[in-house]
Amino acid sequence: MQFLDIHPDNPQGRKISQVVDALNEGAVIIYPTDTVYALGCAIDQNEAVDRISRIRKLDPKRARYSIICKDIAQASSYTAQMDNEVFRMMKAHVPGPFTFIHKAGSMLPKTLKSKRKSVGIRIPDNNIAMAILELMGKPILSASLYSEDEILEYIADPAEIRDTYANEVDYIIDGGPGKLTPSTVIDCTKNPPEIIRQGLGELR
Repeated sequence: MQFLDIHPDNPQGRKISQVVDALNEGAVIIYPTDTVYALGCAIDQNEAVDRISRIRKLDPKRARYSIICKDIAQASSYTAQMDNEVFRMMKAHVPGPFTFIHKAGSMLPKTLKSKRKSVGIRIPDNNIAMAILELMGKPILSASLYSEDEILEYIADPAEIRDTYANEVDYIIDGGPGKLTPSTVIDCTKNPPEIIRQGLGELR
C-alpha cells in the first residue's frame, strides 16, 4: 500500500498521474471528496469493483454503487436521458455535496447497475478528485468509507484511515481531514425528484 500526501488546493501532477496509472491497472484507492473519504476504482475494472464490495461487505449483485464524474456532460453518458428540470437542478448544485440517482444508461458497465437499473452520480467539489477525473477521462466508482466506531459513522482522519485499511487497498490519499457528514441523496428517477437522505448539501 502507498500513502500519498497530495495538496488539497494544488494537487501535484506527478502524484495524480501515479494514482491514475494505478487505477487503470486495477488498483483500489481511498481518496477525499467534498464530504467523507471514499473507496474508489476505475468503473471498467471488474476485479477492483469486486474488491470494494468485499471491503464494504456488500453483495455485488445487490450493491447500489455511485460513480464520480468530472461534469454533467460526462455523467450524461452513463445515465438515461435527463429531463430539463433535472438538468437545471444538477447544474445549479454541482460540483457539490450531492448524489443524484438516475436511471442507468447503456454505457454503464453491467457490474455497476443495481436491480433498479439505477446509478448514483457525484460531481464533488474537491480538487484532488477532480484532478484524478480530468486525467482519467472516465468516471470512478465511489463508495463511502465507513468507520467501525460505534459513535462515528465515518473516518475523517487520514492517519486513522491508513491504520485501518492499509492491508485492504493499494493507495490511500491524504488530502487533509475529511468531513463526517455524507452527501445529500436525491432520487431523480421520481417525478418530482425526491430527497431520500439529507446530508451536507442544501437544495437551493
